[in-house]
Amino acid sequence: MKKVKQIAAVALAAVLAMGALSGCSKYKTLEDIQKEGTIVMYTNAEFAPFEYMGDGNQVSGVDVDIANEIAKDLGVKLQIENVAFDTIIGAIQSGKGDFGAAGMTVTAEREKQVDFSVKYVKSRQYIVQKADSNLNTLDDLKGKKIGVQLGTTGDLIIDDNLKAAADREGTEENGVLFESGATLKQYGSAPIAAADIATGKLDCVVVDELPAKSIAEKNEGYKAVEMTYADGSTTEEEYAFCVAKGNKTLLDAINKTMQRLMDEGKIDEYVLNHTTK
Repeated sequence: MKKVKQIAAVALAAVLAMGALSGCSKYKTLEDIQKEGTIVMYTNAEFAPFEYMGDGNQVSGVDVDIANEIAKDLGVKLQIENVAFDTIIGAIQSGKGDFGAAGMTVTAEREKQVDFSVKYVKSRQYIVQKADSNLNTLDDLKGKKIGVQLGTTGDLIIDDNLKAAADREGTEENGVLFESGATLKQYGSAPIAAADIATGKLDCVVVDELPAKSIAEKNEGYKAVEMTYADGSTTEEEYAFCVAKGNKTLLDAINKTMQRLMDEGKIDEYVLNHTTK
């Protein structure tokens, strides 16, 4: 009987502990945010036109314009934290930030980690290169020195295609770049990576469409070309904001504002404003 009682006591303690944990969430709810009067956005200001350092050394861009509208609708102040891109999801999961906004592509792997808002922009991967280069497809990158921004879609695509079949999920084929002599170098930002094209340290940089075009426009002798697969298919993707798993009240509020902005044509306007600066 003593053992039974001990087991029962341990089981009860476990249940109580689980109950206590379930009552505590790492994230702030919409009510918490409105009580505090501040909503915290985590971003990486190295991804123009979606986020970049603007006048007065302030983070600017399409996502900032959207975030300001979210804060306005909620009646709170917006606080922006500029961090490395690959740390944003972890910061949202831990509750350091309320939402992440960084031209972030919705992927199946990321959907396991965070909840995403409605998708608001479509994009594709582009290859930034010297104007006299002729890199158009993923196959063209065989044997090339390729730069990417750490944690971005370009990083994920190139890294996956450098792997052998055994290391790739959902396929029995080697990556297109496997044993081709291609190399991958990860950077904290795409513009910094692109600077190494001029010195010959890289042959190209793979990054999302609008950031790629922005880099090409700002660097004489560069161009940005859409990257396709050998069969002509594209790398189309969509962006969204992210919140901690289960933070439904905040996600609903973000979606409400974002849908209004899309219906009003404001997001297209923001993109135009920040690509012509």
